[in-house]
Amino acid sequence: MADLLPLRVGVIGLGWAGQQHMAAYAQAAGVDLVALAGMEPAQLATLGDQYGVAEDHRFSDWRELLDRAQLDIVSIAAPTTLHEPIAVAALNAGIHVLSEKPIAQNAPTARRMVEAAERNDRVLDVVFNHRRRGHVQALKKIVDAGLLGEIYYAKAGWLRREGIPGLGSWFTRRAVAGGGPLMDIGVHMLDMALHLLGEPAVRSATAATYAEFGPRGRGSAADPTMRKSGVEEGEFDVEDLSTAFLRLDGGGTLLLESSWAQWIPKDHCYVTVYGSDGGASVEWGAPSDPHRSLNIWTEKDGIPALLQPAIPPDGLHQASVLDFLDKVRTGDYTNHRGYEALSRAAIVDACYASADVRHEVLLDG
Repeated sequence: MADLLPLRVGVIGLGWAGQQHMAAYAQAAGVDLVALAGMEPAQLATLGDQYGVAEDHRFSDWRELLDRAQLDIVSIAAPTTLHEPIAVAALNAGIHVLSEKPIAQNAPTARRMVEAAERNDRVLDVVFNHRRRGHVQALKKIVDAGLLGEIYYAKAGWLRREGIPGLGSWFTRRAVAGGGPLMDIGVHMLDMALHLLGEPAVRSATAATYAEFGPRGRGSAADPTMRKSGVEEGEFDVEDLSTAFLRLDGGGTLLLESSWAQWIPKDHCYVTVYGSDGGASVEWGAPSDPHRSLNIWTEKDGIPALLQPAIPPDGLHQASVLDFLDKVRTGDYTNHRGYEALSRAAIVDACYASADVRHEVLLDG
């Protein structure tokens, strides 16, 4: 039967994120990774050999991959401004799309992706892999069970001591990336917080952005090969720190902060929620730091209590890819058009707009 044939998959983008997609597809049942596209010839050859991709299905141009590889699915792990043109072309060709975050450089381009998914009856999904962390999933179950009562305030942040991802790379150019750490890592924290809170609508944003490190040639990734002694014109025109205060539907609020470089002791990631019957926080550090925690503060029979639930294993990219494949296999794509990712893009747009005008910005709806 046709529906039992393996799904033919291609991956566009050969960097770290693209390699996470490749590894996940290679381990998934009922999937054939048949095509790769990227502009790095040596990397394309190495990864093509590693995953058994035929040489005539290794492309330097993503358009050729879409035209010639006869795909069911494509993963996009290219620079942010390429997400929309690749996704729209793929969806118009009847191909399901899994994109790296953020969905696009702004909400209008993201909306074109969603509209293409609707028009062509295909899945459009976006990888928010950090919501698949074990302690985040454990906290989600606790919140949904009502243990914390009504959540009225939350804080979330991803703060780096020294982690600008390559001064002068596409990450630090607004025209390619769309923004700095708010677009890159802050959107992960925004996604996790809203996911934990049950997807309340954001009604307004008051935000500020700063660039105190990058323009001075400071704060580049700790890897010495990524450092630069100076910054040339056009190499850094995004923020390196952002902070935002978001008003939520129902009266709740969310404080969101993200930075690539900051005078702090070490990298720190957290989501903290405060409810009528208890509070809780998940925390972790840099990739090289094994520390992670889930703490719940409540009371039992009037006595203050600290709970530390067991934390299941992380899912991350593997779980994101498997969830996407499940959506494709349902055959009903109505609720899988990238709507949540589009809402994240609209919130990020409002934050940047607020930072530009220096006052609160209302969101539609």
